[in-house]
Amino acid sequence: MSKPIEKLKKQLIEISEVVNAFQSEAVQVKVVDKLLDAMIEFERGDAEGLEFLQRKANRSKNNTEIGAYSGAMGRKKPGATKILNQLLNTDFFKIPHSISAIADYCKDQYNSDFKTSELSGILLKLAKENKLKRQRNIENNRFEYVAV
Repeated sequence: MSKPIEKLKKQLIEISEVVNAFQSEAVQVKVVDKLLDAMIEFERGDAEGLEFLQRKANRSKNNTEIGAYSGAMGRKKPGATKILNQLLNTDFFKIPHSISAIADYCKDQYNSDFKTSELSGILLKLAKENKLKRQRNIENNRFEYVAV
């Protein structure tokens, strides 16, 4: 093969690890596009674009090393549905809890910072499945959830 093709092949092998760290194909395409633009600029003598991408790659690499959650590198945090289903198997719902109290409990006990809007739909579904009972609190007119 010709030297430019060999050089390009070698460069693509070097960047494949960084590109494959992103799970979204759209992001991968954008990264490759930026990398190719930076390589062209670098070939012309302007290394500024390549330095930017190297810093970004180092940040991505550091995040995976310190335990950031990514599909291939580590386990993801459990989602709201999974945590709420786990709470159903405990004594948590023996007393009524508001959505904000549930969100606070998830933050304290599971280190998962859910918005109340993330939890409301799941809680409503659990109520419709008769796994939880949804009732209004007379004092503050807000819904609370308790075990059936």
